[in-house]
Amino acid sequence: MSRLVAQRRLFACPVKGLEAMSFQLSHADVVRLLAEPSAPVRADVATKLASDLGDADLSETELKAAQDILRILAKDVAVAVRCALSHNLRRAVHLPHDVALRLANDVEDVALPILENSPVLTEEDLVAVIREGSPRKQVTIARRPDLPEPVADALITGGLEPAVVALMENTGARIGAASLGKALDRFAGSEAVKQGMAHRAALPMTVTERLVVMVSDQLREYLVAHHDLPAAQAEEIVLQTRDRVTLNLSEGSTEEELLVLTAQMHRQGRLTSVLVWRALSLGDMAFFVAAMATLAGVPIANARMLIDDAGPAGLLSLYAKSGLPERMLSAVRAAVDVLHEVKFDGGERDHERYRSRVITRILTQFEEFPAEDLDFMLEKLGDSLTS
Repeated sequence: MSRLVAQRRLFACPVKGLEAMSFQLSHADVVRLLAEPSAPVRADVATKLASDLGDADLSETELKAAQDILRILAKDVAVAVRCALSHNLRRAVHLPHDVALRLANDVEDVALPILENSPVLTEEDLVAVIREGSPRKQVTIARRPDLPEPVADALITGGLEPAVVALMENTGARIGAASLGKALDRFAGSEAVKQGMAHRAALPMTVTERLVVMVSDQLREYLVAHHDLPAAQAEEIVLQTRDRVTLNLSEGSTEEELLVLTAQMHRQGRLTSVLVWRALSLGDMAFFVAAMATLAGVPIANARMLIDDAGPAGLLSLYAKSGLPERMLSAVRAAVDVLHEVKFDGGERDHERYRSRVITRILTQFEEFPAEDLDFMLEKLGDSLTS
């Protein structure tokens, strides 16, 4: 069968009713198409049909005729024809869903206009395209206006980094708190993703608190200024996270490694009373001993002997040389005593039992402990419970 005969058969039904219709696509256009079925002519037909499809005055019969021709053109072998169709129909509300879906799953040059703008595509359609993994298609979907949450979550879950960056920069995209958290998990090392997230108009506080410890000082200042996060709170979050990371690093380290670490932190002004207290709160005696040796300027063996001294004099003399605040001494002594008493068996609740004992000991034994200092100690102990 010749291509001309095939074109005639394909267009037989729509042509019958065209003479009575107020289409930009006229009967003469169809006759021209049948006489000269070249790609440029077919592309011109696609452009005119797209304009007709947006006409609100089309009757039901006219609309059906136009849609039937669109189904034919959507299968055209020439990419230029399908591109013309996609470009001109990207916002058409009367585009048949099956045609929109065919175009969305076409080659990228055909698919992108439909993927970015078509109101006919469903959330499920977009998620399915995302799963196919085409980078350009993912980025295009990420830029859709008013992108719904399920599609945003699909991009964050399975999309490539450029698509997630585009999503974060899309002011019309609706992204849930859980999805934002998932993006931070997947792309913790991506400055572009974190920057795009930080510059969104609004962020949940839980996300802001996570983000503030993962970004540069300049971006942190932006978060503080634009997301209702007090500067003092931001700084405290950063310090807590840095301390937590340091203490996690100390686990399994040798005595020599801990001395190198604490000496470096001391030079940097980071071996603070808060960090020493947090180490005790976590039951990290090895870090505590190394920190006290560094602060007091004594050999680590001597620091351990003084801390292990059954009487109060050993810890008292070491503490006095360390330069730590005197107001913390009673709480530190209580925590050390509890640490000596508790037997860790390697269970999941070891540290929880220890911290509970420390809190109880402080509350029951130090009734004259200054209220503001007691609150401070318990607050920092509580911070460790969430680490």
